[in-house]
Amino acid sequence: MSSAPSGAPAIRPATPDDLEALAALEVAAFDDDRITRRALRHLLLRAHAAVLVADDPDHGVVGSVILLFSRGTATARLYSIAVDPRMRGRGVGRRLVEAAEAEAWSHERAWVRLEIRRDNGASVALFESLGYRRFGEYADYYADHMGAWRYEKAVDAGLRPTLVRVPYYRQTLDFTCGPAALIMAFTALDPDLVPDRALELRLWREATTVFMTSGHGGCGPYGLALAAWNRGFDVELHLSSEGSLMLESVRSPEKKEVMALVQADMEREAARVGLPVHFGRVSPEALEDRFRAGAVPVVLISSWAIYGTRAPHWVVITGFDEHFVYVRDPFIDEAEGETAADSINMPIGRVQFDRMARYGRRGLGAVLFIGPHRPGEA
Repeated sequence: MSSAPSGAPAIRPATPDDLEALAALEVAAFDDDRITRRALRHLLLRAHAAVLVADDPDHGVVGSVILLFSRGTATARLYSIAVDPRMRGRGVGRRLVEAAEAEAWSHERAWVRLEIRRDNGASVALFESLGYRRFGEYADYYADHMGAWRYEKAVDAGLRPTLVRVPYYRQTLDFTCGPAALIMAFTALDPDLVPDRALELRLWREATTVFMTSGHGGCGPYGLALAAWNRGFDVELHLSSEGSLMLESVRSPEKKEVMALVQADMEREAARVGLPVHFGRVSPEALEDRFRAGAVPVVLISSWAIYGTRAPHWVVITGFDEHFVYVRDPFIDEAEGETAADSINMPIGRVQFDRMARYGRRGLGAVLFIGPHRPGEA
């Protein structure tokens, strides 16, 4: 995979035959927070990860780097880098990182993100020398309660996204992505607003229109738009078509009737209060124009491309550049080893995002443009 300097370890993709060597490297390189043998086996076999090793002709596997690839986005997470203590100071870590960046780019990932222990000055110096930018931190991140710095780098140095500051809020329940997305839009526009779970659940109660196949229902476009409007925010709702929405998410005729009745009531309420509702698909260009004019777009997507589930899902657009749309996703897929860093300013290819922003067989498109408080409503 790499042309190593004379006598230096070669960087290559790991294979299942490297499992024992990787497990031994974890013991040699780390005092705690080691990746277990079982987890290493899973990483070697999974489709959404890449494991590279530094293979020394005399000592075998003396370094490794592990990348995780987020579904549907252009971000790779540098999950772990390990170097045998005998090889430190010989450039092995630098070559592993450079190889990881090339691997990320080969998987069409334009950004690499990672966490570094706050007391690991050597790693901080390495990554900063390679052009990584510190953009946040986690307190009490490691097993010994040490915090972590969060770093990122655009693999393509030409990427220059226009981003708006949107405080991150994670949904606390499977069915509250819509309220969590609204909270992020609210706090971007009103720094004095205090996000909490009580507000998340209050918004959910106000906005619920959708019966899921089982359990609690999610939130439809009219309910979310009214919840934002009733809090004084300027709101425009854009729907790709008229008629009842999301009925295909349930099979029961009784539940479909309830959903249609609830939506009809919300439509009447939107008309009564003067909430603007427009029909017709929002083009990617119009979406970007409204964002650059100061609106915070909350967009309905199908979660299939990212999470492999056919469910409606709400995200917040936080930026654009020539190649990507950037979103904040209120959901964190912990089963895939993700953290909040993987859900913040997620880059998604423009064409891919346009396909993603269509839900169900009808290809429903729904966008809420949230603006500052209306005059006299603050």
